[in-house]
Amino acid sequence: MTVAIQFDGVTRRFGAITAVENLNLAFRRNAITGLLGRNGAGKTVTMSLITAQERPTSGTVRVLGQNPRENAAVLAQTCFIRDSQSYPADYKLDHILKLGPVCYPGWNAQLANRVAEELAIPRRQKLQKLSRGQRSAVAALIGLASQAPITIFDEPYLGMDATARTLFYDLLLADYAEHPRTIIVLDPPDRRDGEHVRGHHPAGPRPRHAATGTIDEFRSRAITLTGPWQRIEHLLTGLTVLRSSRTGEMATVIVENRSGLMESAHAAKIATEPTSLRDLVAAGTASVPRRWQHETRTRRSAHDPGPSHVRVVLRPSLGPRSPDTPPGHLQRRGGYNICA
Repeated sequence: MTVAIQFDGVTRRFGAITAVENLNLAFRRNAITGLLGRNGAGKTVTMSLITAQERPTSGTVRVLGQNPRENAAVLAQTCFIRDSQSYPADYKLDHILKLGPVCYPGWNAQLANRVAEELAIPRRQKLQKLSRGQRSAVAALIGLASQAPITIFDEPYLGMDATARTLFYDLLLADYAEHPRTIIVLDPPDRRDGEHVRGHHPAGPRPRHAATGTIDEFRSRAITLTGPWQRIEHLLTGLTVLRSSRTGEMATVIVENRSGLMESAHAAKIATEPTSLRDLVAAGTASVPRRWQHETRTRRSAHDPGPSHVRVVLRPSLGPRSPDTPPGHLQRRGGYNICA
């Protein structure tokens, strides 16, 4: 693998706040990479380290084999489009089209005009007066037309309507096919925009790099089960449940995939579908995953001194019950009533 960007043991702290901790990560050259993560996971800070807008507290960052800090040759080959691009008060689209070649050696004026036309960006209106979606379209135009060897989009679709989002990603993929370069998209929509996916999740208060792989590898790690809860319940023994929700008798459960699970689900007439990237990120960071097990509990009614009855319940392995919790107490955890 030819590496365009390399992080080795990178930590970035802001006083008592650790934004990125001991990050070891590589981005392939001439590949589209999606960077996924919750708010506060350190994605934008990581991108700011690439473009030397932030300095690592410790560790090393290499961009095209060099330290980007105060390195004009490297920074001239990067374009970082933030989610909140700002422009001078009197700027219109024509100002962007004229300044593009000055700022970016590889500026493609023909592509810039095509993006402006397809995304319907007003030319006579001041940029600060444009809607949120239109300003995002201007930022997308800059990133696409720059054709910088390293181009970073920080949630470029914010405010865009569905049509504009689709047009933007179609333009991105078409231009990438003609002019391959290293493109990083923060929190891309759940479609095949990236060849590779990097996942970030906060572990406690400190974000860490969680997982790396192709889209197919990433999505194959989990499966979504939908159907009557009683049927799903029997499949969960020994599985790690990442996320679950229940409405009446119906339930939707995201579990880590394992060999034979899909066949077992189909035999039980439970619907299965691939888990979206966004659901994977949410499932992997919302709480600690739980491994389900059958367990037998003995409960005696306070009003019945006779022999106790035995019931089998399904519950997550959450460690020993608190000594303050009375036996047989019904608790609600993770959206389900479980016998404590």
